Amino acid sequence: MTNWTNTHVLILGAARQGIALARWLSRHGSRVTLSDSRTLEQLASARDSLADVDVKWATGGHPLELLDGIDVLCLSGGVPLTLPIVQEAIRRGIPLSNDTQIFMEVAPCKTIGITGSAGKTTTTTLVGEMAKLDCEPRTADGANASSAVRGSRSFAGGNIGDPLISYVDEMTADDLAILEISSFQLEQMTISPNISAILNITPNHLDRHGTMEAYTSVKARILDFQTDKDTAILGCDDKGAWSLRNQIKGKLLTFSLKILPDHLDGAYFHDGLLNLREGKAYVPLMPRDKIQLRGDHNVANVLAAFTIGHAAGLKLDAMLEAVEGFRGVPHRLELVRELHGVRWYNDSIATAPERSMAAIHAFDEPIVLMLGGRDKNLPWDEISQLIRQRVNHVVVFGEAAELIQKAVSAVGWAGVDLKRAANLKEAVALAAEVASAGDVVLLSPGGTSYDEFKDFAERGEAFRKWVQELS
Repeated sequence: MTNWTNTHVLILGAARQGIALARWLSRHGSRVTLSDSRTLEQLASARDSLADVDVKWATGGHPLELLDGIDVLCLSGGVPLTLPIVQEAIRRGIPLSNDTQIFMEVAPCKTIGITGSAGKTTTTTLVGEMAKLDCEPRTADGANASSAVRGSRSFAGGNIGDPLISYVDEMTADDLAILEISSFQLEQMTISPNISAILNITPNHLDRHGTMEAYTSVKARILDFQTDKDTAILGCDDKGAWSLRNQIKGKLLTFSLKILPDHLDGAYFHDGLLNLREGKAYVPLMPRDKIQLRGDHNVANVLAAFTIGHAAGLKLDAMLEAVEGFRGVPHRLELVRELHGVRWYNDSIATAPERSMAAIHAFDEPIVLMLGGRDKNLPWDEISQLIRQRVNHVVVFGEAAELIQKAVSAVGWAGVDLKRAANLKEAVALAAEVASAGDVVLLSPGGTSYDEFKDFAERGEAFRKWVQELS
């Protein structure tokens, strides 16, 4: 839809995405009801943020009568399709949508969509930095020119940062929109970006999607509505992503930590150097040691960003400058402090065991690993094997503590010291007790934060605070 005047829209969830969408729809003539299970008092801040637009509130639950007279039901990211009101909407034939779908319907510019089980936030943020530098005009001596002469702009957001629906009215055809898109958002989407990237597909969110087949199918929706004029980027080192290559309708590019076969185009790592190839054109990009981020998984993210930037036509100088200056994003292998020779790292974004494994592989130092939170019905046996090989101490915490402890015990934990804490604060204290000079204490939970915090960012900020209070 592009004309929302006089439509009746129900939005479920008054968090970041729901609030941004409610404001935009209301300003475009829609009669909006925003429904949330929290009370009016708990939603005071959200209500204040929408005081300047006409939005009707329904709080304390989602009664089915809210669907009466509704033209479209929009879901915020965390709202499951199994919710009774969503199932009733489907039964009635009411279309489902979300802020990303509506943004894609009205965006006047080229769009890039990035998804994957791991690495999509880092990759999206880095591509955003590349695009920002690409859009900054330079004077003859290389300095930034006045922004007044800028011909185009870039916008990065979606599942991270601000929802881009908040900025779509100021976008022009010359701009570039870069979106991180989650599997939760893709479930309702019937439109694909001009450039669609799937970094990897590994076990994640099985508590919502049920099976890997269902999860993979949802991820593949980012490709399903492309045309032969569009570009798809798949990580060829990952079986899940690469299995979708026969579904590509347009141009295929890839990226790899190994040299690419002759018939594939994209970015790859070989002999200490990142490279880019398309057809007979070959460009050496940069040595690995210029990347500020730790771990092979982050080299893969950088290669993905180069491939995406190349597909979007970004200038090579802008991409190189962005990578050399990029120090990551908060809560992703973020160094918090060094105390008594112990380095504390915040990897709160790691909400699946697979992500925690990538973090472990990023270090050669002895590791004190903090695992826990809420389980997503994901396997813990592979990380348990890795713990036995690479980790000296494990501190488990939160709802999943007993589950993780049993998984580690099942593979045998000779030589691994395991302690159990009731919550994250207690886990920090236990980690401090066992850590010695030269160790890395790594918060890379493998579970979600919802047993104790509203999201991974709040968990990471609490970890930072408690680590800074150590003496």
